[in-house]
Amino acid sequence: MIGQIDAAILIGLSTVGGAFSKAIVCEMARKVERPIIFPLSNPTSKSEATAKDLIYWTDGRALVATGSPFAPVDYGGRKIPIAQCNNVYIFPAMGLGVVASRARRVTDAMMLAAARTLAGNSPALKDALASLLPPLTDLRRVAAEIAVAVGIAAQKDGVAAQVTDDDLHERVMAAQWTPAYPSYCS
Repeated sequence: MIGQIDAAILIGLSTVGGAFSKAIVCEMARKVERPIIFPLSNPTSKSEATAKDLIYWTDGRALVATGSPFAPVDYGGRKIPIAQCNNVYIFPAMGLGVVASRARRVTDAMMLAAARTLAGNSPALKDALASLLPPLTDLRRVAAEIAVAVGIAAQKDGVAAQVTDDDLHERVMAAQWTPAYPSYCS
């Protein structure tokens, strides 16, 4: 018998493939309207559950993000996108914000500003069936927005000199790397 489960979030970092059993996930889904389940272990063979199982076991209600890439899941006549939840959004944008603001160190408030800004860009806020994370096509825009928020938090925490928001934005845009390569073929 499974003990009392009241949690709305299940995060897997165990590298134990299948650790999120059907019984555990179904019990969680019975108790919460929108279970949040993140099997983050890599590679795919070590993922705590598959995205497809999580969607089916929760009758399509789970908000799923994985550490390994998973294809969208077809359920109930709709295609549910599965976000790959890794550090591609937060850490590069944190670095950009630190460099642009010239912060002397990273504070908890700066990390929280980054997380809140990323959360504010979630497509799932506008469409419950959408992906948890923004598409990679929005990566540069979202990273710049996170970096500005990090810089503002650094100023508020006194670890970066005060500049206007416009100046900070200009610094972020100037420091953001653009992947451009010369063409050697005619």
